[in-house]
Amino acid sequence: MADILTPDLCVIGAGSGGLAVAELARNYGAEVVLVEKARLGGNALGTGAVPAAALFAAAAQARAMRDGAAFGIASEEPKVNFRRVHDHVEQVIAAIAPDSSVARLEALGIELLRGGARFVSRKAVQVGDTEIRARRFVVATGARAPVPAIPGLDAVPYFTTETILDNTRKLTHLVVIGGGAAAVALAQAYARLGSEVTVVAPGNLLEGVDPELAVVALKQVAEEGVTLLPHTGVAAIQGRSMGIGVAIRSGEQDRLLDASHILVAGERLPNLDGLDLDKAGIKRSKADPRQLQLGPTLKTTNPRIYAVGDVAGGHSVQAAAHQARAVVRSALLGLVARPDPQVVPRLVSTDPEIAEVGLNEVTARTRHGINFRVTRLAFAENDQARASRQTYGVAKLVTDRSGRILGAGVVGTGAAELVSLFALAMAGGLNASRLADFAAPYPSRADIAVRLGAELQRSEAANPLLKHWLTLNRLLG
Repeated sequence: MADILTPDLCVIGAGSGGLAVAELARNYGAEVVLVEKARLGGNALGTGAVPAAALFAAAAQARAMRDGAAFGIASEEPKVNFRRVHDHVEQVIAAIAPDSSVARLEALGIELLRGGARFVSRKAVQVGDTEIRARRFVVATGARAPVPAIPGLDAVPYFTTETILDNTRKLTHLVVIGGGAAAVALAQAYARLGSEVTVVAPGNLLEGVDPELAVVALKQVAEEGVTLLPHTGVAAIQGRSMGIGVAIRSGEQDRLLDASHILVAGERLPNLDGLDLDKAGIKRSKADPRQLQLGPTLKTTNPRIYAVGDVAGGHSVQAAAHQARAVVRSALLGLVARPDPQVVPRLVSTDPEIAEVGLNEVTARTRHGINFRVTRLAFAENDQARASRQTYGVAKLVTDRSGRILGAGVVGTGAAELVSLFALAMAGGLNASRLADFAAPYPSRADIAVRLGAELQRSEAANPLLKHWLTLNRLLG
């Protein structure tokens, strides 16, 4: 006879989004059952943001060894031991893993079930011999890296973004198929570690990123030796006794690349297969059947069931956490909580890194026509950037005519931390000119935010009405 559980909340998936939901729900005293069939922590811990950041840090160290001459330090070509680089990545993962361990979940009072979940009705989920009849459900099953239908690909070994970090040896010539953030960042990292790297993308590189910011980062990536081939398709893969042939086509021109290894780094797709969504009355989006049909509170077409993370368009740890807070308040407390994706920063981990929040210049023009303003400041005008010889970058602040911050974007060293200031200002409804009142440490890159605010204050001071007000106050003494 099957066991039956009746918790307040059942969370399907123990990645960053699912774990955030489960922990927040327990903070409110809810009974929580968490279901996971694979690794706790999901992609972010095992194959995504955390291990990738560790690899990028190793690559940055290699780059620093080559670039010492400008500081009066002898430059040196690094000797890279890929086994030890891999060990470094694993050590970082091991240090963070306890945050999503079984022991910690049990200490929080979260009941963990191992296995695949499938809906058996609108009110129940089956996991092995256990049936869960929860008051509310949250689908947080993450995303996967699909394999493109390229002739010959299945006949050769290849990496995906989920397996590349298991590599323990030098890759002589890595061909990266894909042009998104992960593809470009991994390409740059492997180039810094001594590999020849070619990126083949069917469309634009860093699609969706502010083009002005993307150009800056891509220029640096190319200058470091990565061959970038946008608007180029892969026609076929040819297995050989030595190496791999990659047949590519750009327009009417065909070429053959000689690769040692291939990395497939295309768009990730939500993990929804095997859930038996139809039995739960959960519909997929008509516009894109790969996605769920969700309301503004991330409720599915079954009012008992919500979604967070990759399956709800939250394609980052920070986005999933933001969604989790709203979903828990809505599902358990009955509050109308709508997550706002515009206040969640987005990061591209190239060097220089790109960080954005809210609208960029392109999306602002689409939504506001000419009724917005862009204020820029080059990193070359910042004293900390000058001191560290990291002047390659720019910060952009997008505001409406009243000074309300619509968005911000930064490309340059420390972009993530700088954009965090803009994100906080947006979340607090702070007028952009008020950034000038922030007392930033000197020297620091945070002073860029102050300078942008000061520029907007100068614009306000140029307002004829304010000048008339000043004249009036003079007359009044």
